[in-house]
Amino acid sequence: MGTNDKMQPDLELWPIGNCQVSGLIDRRGGLVWGCVPRVDGDPVFCSLLNGENPDAGVWRFELEGQVSARQEYIRNTPNLVTTLEAEDGSAVEILDFCPRYERSGRMYRPVSFVRIVRPIAGNPRIKVVLRPMKNHGASLAETTNGTNHIRFLTTGQALRLSTDAPIGYILEGRTFRVEDDTHFFLGPDEPFVGNLREEVRGMEQLTRKYWQLWVRSLATPFEWQEEVIRCAITLKLCQHEETGAIVAALTTSIPEAPGSERNWDYRYCWIRDSYYTVQALNRLGALDVLEKYLSFLRNIVDNAEGGQIQPLYSVMGVAELDETTAPYLAGYRGMGPVRIGNAAYKQVQHDCYGQIVLPTVQGFIDQRLLRIADDSDFEALEKVGEMAWKMHDQPDAGLWEFRTRQEVHTYSAVMSWAACDRLATVAGLRGKDDRAAFWQERADSVRCKIDAEAWKQNGEAGHYGASFESDYLDASLLQLLELRFIAPDDDRFQSTFAMVERDLRRGEHMLRYAAEDDFGAPETAFNICTFWLIEALALMGRKDEARELFCTMLDHRTGSGLLSEDMDFETGELWGNFPQTYSLVGVINCAGLLSRPWNTVR
Repeated sequence: MGTNDKMQPDLELWPIGNCQVSGLIDRRGGLVWGCVPRVDGDPVFCSLLNGENPDAGVWRFELEGQVSARQEYIRNTPNLVTTLEAEDGSAVEILDFCPRYERSGRMYRPVSFVRIVRPIAGNPRIKVVLRPMKNHGASLAETTNGTNHIRFLTTGQALRLSTDAPIGYILEGRTFRVEDDTHFFLGPDEPFVGNLREEVRGMEQLTRKYWQLWVRSLATPFEWQEEVIRCAITLKLCQHEETGAIVAALTTSIPEAPGSERNWDYRYCWIRDSYYTVQALNRLGALDVLEKYLSFLRNIVDNAEGGQIQPLYSVMGVAELDETTAPYLAGYRGMGPVRIGNAAYKQVQHDCYGQIVLPTVQGFIDQRLLRIADDSDFEALEKVGEMAWKMHDQPDAGLWEFRTRQEVHTYSAVMSWAACDRLATVAGLRGKDDRAAFWQERADSVRCKIDAEAWKQNGEAGHYGASFESDYLDASLLQLLELRFIAPDDDRFQSTFAMVERDLRRGEHMLRYAAEDDFGAPETAFNICTFWLIEALALMGRKDEARELFCTMLDHRTGSGLLSEDMDFETGELWGNFPQTYSLVGVINCAGLLSRPWNTVR
């Protein structure tokens, strides 16, 4: 593989980050996606979506005569090592990380990317290609420089590269010999304090220690430990720690299928996606993510007028996320548009009320938490429950976010039932017997409504439908088990499962739904739905089949051990935004469900 070879971008990407900024490294060691000053900011590194101009918006080290590259994370961290080898036997290692560790009594997580280039064989010669852009790919960032730094005048927040590499070689794009470890700190536009070499090495060691201690606290299943750990680390990277918000993915506009224009900006906090993320991490004991997210939710609830919640917010809790396009970016493999913002914030999606109540319940009962929820929190949560009750039988866009039609979606109704049911539970635990009876009565009423309207009797074997108005099916019906609405041995679920599997399963994969939507018939499988299928199979006693399918899904992961949102159910190629929290949740949940218990180890 020559350094000048033009490679089509793909999703063989390796995330780095520190819960403030994140970056994606490609298989050649290039930083091809990274936004500042946070995940939903301007993508100064945007070559992933730059079509035929991949050398703009990238930070790459080109090894002269390069023939191969290999990558691996440092164990139990998001610190990445890329090894580049040349035809003459010379080689370098690139160590990538974003600093994260405690300093001065708080978490140090600057807007910065750190890279260390180490010669490990022969006499390697490299060229530094560092071309950040501004205004969503409109132009390269202008530069100024000093003796040991280069300033990049990017949008909103200028960046400064501090380095012990020759500045002139970098500015002029010249190739030079690497004879010693060379350090690069790209961060805020301020002088770098201290000895660069010593400080950067110390940062890497402290960052490595932080992540390895965080992983040490996880309650992983016995089997598939490495797979679960990698997913857990990446889910944590998807949290914007300043506010506690959790984004659905680190990217925007990677299409769900080739040329489909199903290109969406996922760098926002969906109440639904975040619910699934904290649920999975809770099962591993990662309470720090839950605590931060509950703080975010409390702010959302406080600001909600009359308890009304929208489906998604910015990581800063901003409600307006107007959807535009970036005209200067051609898109992933040239498949635009590249979208900024997401019009789904305007949609009505009633499942969000249940997805606020369910994770918040733990805040009232988990004695490990630093802050236990109190009566004022319960009163605020009851306002959300009131909205769930009010909207449980009203049309919405549903969890699949249909843009041109509304129905009373069964999944939304069941989430409304769950909100009422869990409020009854919390009230009972807090000795509020009158409120417990109140919410239980409402939960029972919603359940009766669902059974009356969503159950479709077609011949001898009926099934639950995806909506009250029609009898079509979608994969969210499999979540009736997870939400404890129905038992796996209930005949109604058995017949529903059989119909869902018949209509939506495509070999090893599951569709969300088979019917045409606003953009036509779905062309790819939705990875979380396949994991929902695996969970249902296991809970119904078909555990061997579930394990086999789970192992097959693990084989589809990237080299970094991760998954995107969608998959071509014929070729296995990954599509959709990356890394997708939904899909990583599926890995964690299924591993916990299918693993042998620790007490079986001899």
